[in-house]
Amino acid sequence: MKQSNLQTIRYRYEPKLPPAIRGDIASITLAPGDPTEALSDREALRKTFAHTYGKPIAMLQAGGSNGAAEKPRTVGVILSGGQAPGGHNVIAGVFDALKRANPRSRLLGFLGGPSGLVEDKKIEITSEVMDQYRNTGGFDIIGSGRTKIETAEQFAAARKTCRDNKIDAVIVIGGDDSNTNAALLAEYFVAQGDTTQVIGVPKTIDGDLKNEYIETSFGFDTAVKTYSELVGNIERDANSARKYWHFIRLMGRSASHIALECALQTQPTFCIISEEVAQKKQTLQEIVGAIADVVAARARKGENFGVVLVPEGLIEFIPEVGLLIGEINDIMARDAAGFAAAGTPEAQDEWLRTKLTGENASIFASLPRDIRKQLLMDRDPHGNVQVSLIETEKMLIEMVREDLERRGKAGTYAGKFSTQNHFFGYEGRCAFPSNFDADYCYSLGYAAFLLIANGLTGYISSVRHTALPAEKWVAGGIPLTMMMTMEQRHGEKKPVIRKALVELEGAPFRRFAEHREEWARTTSFVYPGAIQYFGPDEVCNMPTVTLRLEQGLEA
Repeated sequence: MKQSNLQTIRYRYEPKLPPAIRGDIASITLAPGDPTEALSDREALRKTFAHTYGKPIAMLQAGGSNGAAEKPRTVGVILSGGQAPGGHNVIAGVFDALKRANPRSRLLGFLGGPSGLVEDKKIEITSEVMDQYRNTGGFDIIGSGRTKIETAEQFAAARKTCRDNKIDAVIVIGGDDSNTNAALLAEYFVAQGDTTQVIGVPKTIDGDLKNEYIETSFGFDTAVKTYSELVGNIERDANSARKYWHFIRLMGRSASHIALECALQTQPTFCIISEEVAQKKQTLQEIVGAIADVVAARARKGENFGVVLVPEGLIEFIPEVGLLIGEINDIMARDAAGFAAAGTPEAQDEWLRTKLTGENASIFASLPRDIRKQLLMDRDPHGNVQVSLIETEKMLIEMVREDLERRGKAGTYAGKFSTQNHFFGYEGRCAFPSNFDADYCYSLGYAAFLLIANGLTGYISSVRHTALPAEKWVAGGIPLTMMMTMEQRHGEKKPVIRKALVELEGAPFRRFAEHREEWARTTSFVYPGAIQYFGPDEVCNMPTVTLRLEQGLEA
C-alpha cells in the first residue's frame, strides 16, 4: 500500500498570491514610480551601469492591458549561492505564470548555478519535473553554485548561451552577491544590444538582503523557525539536566538577524548581537567578561546552566579583531604566493606574524591556536577570511573558562562550568518551507515573470506588506542599482549590493534589549517546537517576530 507522508501531502499545497497578480496575465501592468538612486557612490555606479542605472520602482497592478504578455517566451532560471527553503517554489511561481501566459513558452533550468549559463548546461523544466518539487526544501531540481560571471570570456559565453537557445530572459535566484552579478549581466546584455532581460529574486537565510521594498529574503522564515526549534530543544535539555552551559553558533554570515530572531523566539540566557559589539567598540575580553558575569551570577543561585547564542560573523565585528582580519585580507591579496610558499600551517602562522603590524601581530598571537589556524584557511571568492569556518563558540568557551578560573583563584567564583558547543547551520538551509516561505517564494517567482512580461530588466522581484495575510500583499520590482554601493574586493572597488545589518534602533533589537537582563537573571526559556503546516493561523501562518515588529503589528 502506498504510504502518505509530509512530502506527498505538501505537493498538493496551493500557495497564495497577492490579489493584484491573480488575474489574467495580459491584464497585469506596471504602475511606475519615480527614478531611483543608489545608496552611495552614485557617480561611479552611474558609469558602471550606464544603461540600467536609475530606473523607477515598478508596482504590478490589475486592470490594464499588456498585449506582449502572452507571446511565447523561453526563460532561463538559475539558483545561485547557498540553499534556502523555498527556492523550488520560486521556480514553480515562474513556471506557472509563464505557462499561464502561453502554454507554448519554455522554462530552462541552468544546472549547478551561474556556471550552467556560462557552459550551457541545462534541462527543460516541464510540468512532470516541476510537480516533483512543489513546496519542498532544497535546490536539487537544478542544483546551485557560487560561480561569478566576471570575466569578458564568461560574459561572452553567457551571451552565446542565450543567443543559441533563443532565451528571452534569465531569472537569477540568489543573495546580495548573486543579484549584483544579475545587475552586471543585465547591463552587459543591454550594452551589447541584446534583448535578453535579467530579473533577480532575493534569497538568503541570513536575512541581510532587505530594505523598504525587500522586506525579507526568502528562506529566512523557515530557517529561523528550524533553528529556534533546535535552540528550544537545547534549552529544555539544559533546564532538565541543569549542569551544562550550551554555546550555540548560528549561521548568518555577517549580520545577526538569525541570532536576534532566535533570541526573540526562545529567550536564551545570553545572546550576542554583532552589530551592537561594533557600535560599542567592545573588545573580545569585554564580551568574554560579560558572559562570565552572567555565569557567575547564576552560579551564586546554584544554577550552573544556560544557553548562549553566538552569531556566525561575530569575530569580524569585534573592533580589534576586525582590524586584524582586514589586514590579513590585504596581506593575502598582495602576497598569496608568499603565504602558500611558507608550506606548513606552523610556518604560515609565523610568516603572517612577520607581515602584521605590531598591534595586530600581538592580537593574532593572543588568540587560541585553533582560531589562528582557522583565520588562515582558504579564502572566500572575494579573497576574504571565511568567518563561517571560525569556531567562535569554542573560542568563547575557552576564554570564559580562563576568566572564571581567574575569578575562582581570587575567591569571587565557586560554580561549575561544564559546557557543550553546537553549530546550527546546514540544518536550516533545506528544511521544508514554512507556509510563509511557500507563499512568499511562489509570489516572488510569479512576480518575476510578470516583470519580464512587462519588459523590465535589471530589477529584483518584490512582495510587500508580508507581515499581513497574503490578501493584503502587493507585488512589483525595484531596480537592482538602487540597492548598491562600491566596496573593496580583491584590492579594488567593485559594485555590490549592500548587506542589511541589524538596526540597533529598530523595533526587533529594542524588544530584545528590553528583556535580555531578565532572561539572564531568571531562566525564561521558550520552546517553539517544530514548524506547523496545518491548523490555526497563529500556529501555521505566523511570520517571524522580526517582521511583525518591523511592521508595527506586535506591541
